[in-house]
Amino acid sequence: MFRLISLNLNGIRSAATKGFVEWAQGVGADCMGVQEVRAQAEDLSDRFDALGPLRGHFHLAQKKGYAGVGLYTQKEPSDVSAGFGSKEFDAEGRYLEARYDTPKRKFSIISCYFPSGSSGEERQAAKFRFLARLYPHLMKLKAEREYILVGDINIAHQEIDLKNWKSNQKNSGFLPEERAWMSKLLTKGGLVDVFRTLNPKPEQYTWWSNRGQAYAKNVGWRLDYHLATPGIAAMAKREQIYLDQRFSDHAPVIIDYDFKL
Repeated sequence: MFRLISLNLNGIRSAATKGFVEWAQGVGADCMGVQEVRAQAEDLSDRFDALGPLRGHFHLAQKKGYAGVGLYTQKEPSDVSAGFGSKEFDAEGRYLEARYDTPKRKFSIISCYFPSGSSGEERQAAKFRFLARLYPHLMKLKAEREYILVGDINIAHQEIDLKNWKSNQKNSGFLPEERAWMSKLLTKGGLVDVFRTLNPKPEQYTWWSNRGQAYAKNVGWRLDYHLATPGIAAMAKREQIYLDQRFSDHAPVIIDYDFKL
C-alpha cells in the first residue's frame, strides 16, 4: 500500500507546537503533501527539511509568512517542479510537483494550495484567475501522465460537503462558479474526487472555522482533496479524515492506494 496524506498546516511552526512533527514521523506515510507552510527556507532548514524517513521539498511564497506548499517523500522523485507557469501564483508558492518516472510509467504527486477568496472581491477575483490558469495545465498534464493532486482546494463541491450549505451559497468556497469549476474538472476533465468514491457519507469535513464552537459542533467544510487521474484513483482502498489530534484548523486526509512506487 502507498499511504498519501494531505494537510493544510496553517503554519508549519504553529503545527509543530501541536505535535505535528511527532505525528508525521509515526503515521506511516509514503508521501505527505502540506499546504500553507508559511515559512521561508531558513525557517525550514535543519528543523523541518525532513520528518523521520520523509524528506521535504518545498515551493515557498516570496512574501514572508504566507502560503507555501511542500511534499515530504520517502522515495526520492526523479524530478521536482515548482510552479505551473503562472507568474502571479508561482510567486505565492502554490504548486509543487514530484515526478516518479520510469520507462514504463509517468506518475506525479502534486501538492497544491488554491487561493481563498473570503477576504474580499480582490482575492476572489484572484481565485477565479487561478482556476482559469490551473485547469488547462491539469488537462495537459493528464494527457501526459497519471497523477494525484492533493491539497486545500478552498472549494466545497456539493451540498454534502459543508454543514450550512443554504446560508453559504453567496460565500467564497461555495459560490456557483467555483462549484461549476469543480464539476467540470470531475466530468469533462476526467479527474476523480478520490475521497468521495470511497466515502459517500455526509458530515465528512476537513476544515472548521475558529469562530464559535464550529469544531465541537462539527460545523465544517470539506476543502481538502485527493484529485486523481482515473487509473490511479481506481487503486484507492481506504480513506480517513484524521481527527484524533488537531494540528491546525484543517484535518489530515489520509488515503491508502494499492500500489508501490
